[in-house]
Formats: sequence, structure tokens, C-alpha cells
Amino acid sequence: MVRPEFLSPTVVLAASTAALSAGVGFLPVLGAASGMNAFVTGAGVSILSACAVLAQPWAGRALDSKRLSYRAGSAAGLLLCAAGFIAAATIPGLAGLLACAIAIGSGAGVLTPLGFALLAASAPAERLGETLGAAEVGRELGDAGGPLLVVAISAASTLSLGLLGAAMALPAAVIAPAGFSSR
Repeated sequence: MVRPEFLSPTVVLAASTAALSAGVGFLPVLGAASGMNAFVTGAGVSILSACAVLAQPWAGRALDSKRLSYRAGSAAGLLLCAAGFIAAATIPGLAGLLACAIAIGSGAGVLTPLGFALLAASAPAERLGETLGAAEVGRELGDAGGPLLVVAISAASTLSLGLLGAAMALPAAVIAPAGFSSR
């Protein structure tokens, strides 16, 4: 679990899931604070999910054809997620909600196939299931941790600062694991 070939993609997958869960959780809060109804904020969450669904096969194909590297794709995906939180914090109303949904959904959609492909490629064949299972624990920690980070910062300040805190934490996932893979 401490091998860079495991740690790097797992941290990126956890950050991706953290962004996704914080986006799903806080888009309705952001919309309500701007006076939007549940239909509009629900549509924003659906747009976030649709962007993730559309980006995943594209990113997987781009990685397979070597048009996208793990490093470049991970950096781009995490920066897209961070841009989504910045948009949510700084662009008022529906425009901010939509920019947030599109950026976070697209970024998380790029990150998911890249992380799992690198994990599968670097895992010993006899430990593939164990490797992917352990990585899923990392994703679940991100799923819980993303909204908690936003809540903790927001409770001490404002929702906008909580969203900006999430934006600042995401790019750290690219450089945090030692021995980042060159794939």
C-alpha cells in the first residue's frame, strides 16, 4: 500500500471522488443560497454526473492510444475539478452552478479511468483484486472526506471559502505521493 505505483493513482482517485461527492452535496446548497429551486439544482447535479459519464470513455481511449499520459491527464482532471470549485465560489447564480457542474464532472470523469488503468497495469497479477479493493477504500475515504473538508471550512467561515478550500486541496493530489509515476 505504500508503493508509489499504488499510492499515486489511489490518492488521485480519492481526490476525484472527493470532488465528485462535494460537488453533488454542495451544488444544491449553492443553488438554494442563490434562490434556485430543487429542480434547477437537481438538474445541475445531473449535468455533473452526465459530464463524468461522457468523459470516462474518452479519457480511457486517449490513454490507450497514448494521446494522453497518466501524469498529464491526472493534472488536467484535478485542475478541472479545482476550477469547478473556484467557479462555484466566484461566479454567482446559475452560471456558477453550471460551470461548477461541468468542470467537476469532466475532471472526475477523466481521472477515474486513468487511475484504475494505472493500478491494473502496475499490480502483480496475483494481487489485482487486492490492489483494486484497497484502492476502492481510498476512493471511499475521498467520498467521505471531500464534503467534510468543505463543511469544516464553511462552518468556520463561508460556503465560498469552503469551496475555495476544496479547490486548493485538489492539485496537491498530483504532487503528494512520493515517486509519482511517469506513465
